[in-house]
Amino acid sequence: MEKHNINGKYPINDFKSGESWRLFKIMGEFVEGIDALHNLGPAVSIFGSARTQPHHPYYKKAENLAALFAKNGYSVITGGGGGIMEAANKGAAAEDTDSIGLNITLPFEQKPNSYATNQIEFKYFFVRKVMFLKYAQAYIIMPGGFGTLDELFETITLIQTQRIRRFPVILVGKDYWEGLIDWVTDKLLKEKMLSKQDLDLFHLLDDPNDIVKKVIDFKIADD
Repeated sequence: MEKHNINGKYPINDFKSGESWRLFKIMGEFVEGIDALHNLGPAVSIFGSARTQPHHPYYKKAENLAALFAKNGYSVITGGGGGIMEAANKGAAAEDTDSIGLNITLPFEQKPNSYATNQIEFKYFFVRKVMFLKYAQAYIIMPGGFGTLDELFETITLIQTQRIRRFPVILVGKDYWEGLIDWVTDKLLKEKMLSKQDLDLFHLLDDPNDIVKKVIDFKIADD
């Protein structure tokens, strides 16, 4: 007679191929991430496209911005891949601060960059997102695609619904983001899909010094 687990769904000898085994793998990723980052000091998470090339102004801005955060005592966390992520890790590493890469295993595009001084591999996007949130004092959103938008809107939603503490969410690049903000204002706000105060959940800035000052001032006010 075949034996089953408590809910009767999976035979015991199929445990490793079932959902229960997947839960242990998920828990393992949480443990590895927390163990690697629990001693990390003040940090910011920087997001942006993996497709941005080193000669592009966005790459240079991300590199310079990360270096400026490092000079002001912040470690830098990125998704660990190329493009903007590589630039931010490069800028932080050049200032001899913790340069964290939370890499995601994908069938294409995502490859770990060589500038992250601490590279952690994840299979599950949602575990990786928790690590971005748990250890960051601010979210810095550089120009990017669907992945960047996903991080932006999920974070704003979590702050809006008070599921996480409030901290600065800063969009970098007025030329890139103004169209999106105009749409949010013209459509979502006008049709009462959100409240006017929800627009205060993020900031649109260009100058690196203004960006760092916004994060520092928020921390002082929060303290």
